[in-house]
Amino acid sequence: MAKVTVRQVKSTIARPETQVRILKALGLGRIGKKKELTDCPEVRGMIAKVKHLIVVED
Repeated sequence: MAKVTVRQVKSTIARPETQVRILKALGLGRIGKKKELTDCPEVRGMIAKVKHLIVVED
C-alpha cells in the first residue's frame, strides 16, 4: 500500500476538541512531529479535517 507522511506545523491551542482528537489519532500532537501513515480513505478524511494544521509530504 502507498504511504503518506504528515507533519504538524501549527499548534492545537484554541482549536476545537474534535481537531485535537483527530491529530492524536493521526499520531501527531506537537509542532514538528512527523508520522508515516497508510494512504487510505479514512486517513485522507482525517487529513482533510485538519489540513490547515499539517503539511502532507507524499
